[in-house]
Amino acid sequence: MTNTQATPNAGHSVPGPTDSTRTEQSRDPGALELGLPVVVQDADLPARVRIHEVGARDGLQNEKSMVPVEVKAEFIARLAAAGLRTVEATSFVHPKWVPQLADAEELLPRITGLREQYPGLRLPVLVPNERGLDRALAGGADEIAVFASATESFARRNLNRSMAEVMEMFRPVITRAGEAGVPVRGYLSMCFGDPWEGPVAPEQVVAAGVRLLELGCAELSLGDTIGVATAGQVTELLAAFGRAGVPLAQLAVHFHDTYGQALANTLAALRCGVTIVDSSAGGLGGCPYAKSATGNLATEDLVWMLHGLGIETGVDLAALVATSSWLAGELGRPSPSRAVQALAGSIDAN
Repeated sequence: MTNTQATPNAGHSVPGPTDSTRTEQSRDPGALELGLPVVVQDADLPARVRIHEVGARDGLQNEKSMVPVEVKAEFIARLAAAGLRTVEATSFVHPKWVPQLADAEELLPRITGLREQYPGLRLPVLVPNERGLDRALAGGADEIAVFASATESFARRNLNRSMAEVMEMFRPVITRAGEAGVPVRGYLSMCFGDPWEGPVAPEQVVAAGVRLLELGCAELSLGDTIGVATAGQVTELLAAFGRAGVPLAQLAVHFHDTYGQALANTLAALRCGVTIVDSSAGGLGGCPYAKSATGNLATEDLVWMLHGLGIETGVDLAALVATSSWLAGELGRPSPSRAVQALAGSIDAN
């Protein structure tokens, strides 16, 4: 049911002038200052969505130029200040495979204090194996993620193992993490299509996802790694998980925007009852092992849609846009996020 009573975007911060050169006489007001987006609530959608921000890990891992650890730490701090309460910080993968994240041990001590500053802040890290787990625990990580595949082709290209071998590799990782009181998130890639195999059957995805949950993962993120999913396909896959007895509360969705379908697919997932959505500030990201994978769903674009639907996120959109604008300056290129492009001119990025 749709509430036809449109209301202003109450509760979301509105940026004002940032310096003496920015006056009402010198520029037109920005969309947020005008009370946009208009909020039209839909009772069939969740009241609140938890955004799992992946920009600092999945977003930056594919950058060609090395990003200084100081910039990464500042990026994470700004994301937390903007209201994001789950910020995936880095990965303890071997530097040979992802050189951009070779500074994981140096980064963690710089950001652990953010948990005290922002109560409830979660800073999970990705680990590929037991060695990665050892490094993460030694660095003080209190939440981890593992990364598996729904297809044989990607499993072999990403981890040089079969799907079954990947699961066995993760068994001791997940077991030891549980014994240490560290919750584990499972990522499942290629859930909707594979660049070598083509379409992926829902039953195949469900079998792999259920296996990760049986091993002890508390949450499962379903990845559209190459961005080929459509809304109907999303609905079909989530229904298949429901038939397998997997609660929607354990499922997250992770869409890439290769064909411009990420927001449509997210809305389809929300209508099914999903309340956890992965996204990347500024639309950063890709996948070093799947060349057809383009950027992640931009967090700003997601927040604009969610706020327009009256869905709570806890995120200050103006602060988030300012953060991505600042990072774009550090990276030396514009943000691909449509919301950032539209709003950045009216928001101070410093």
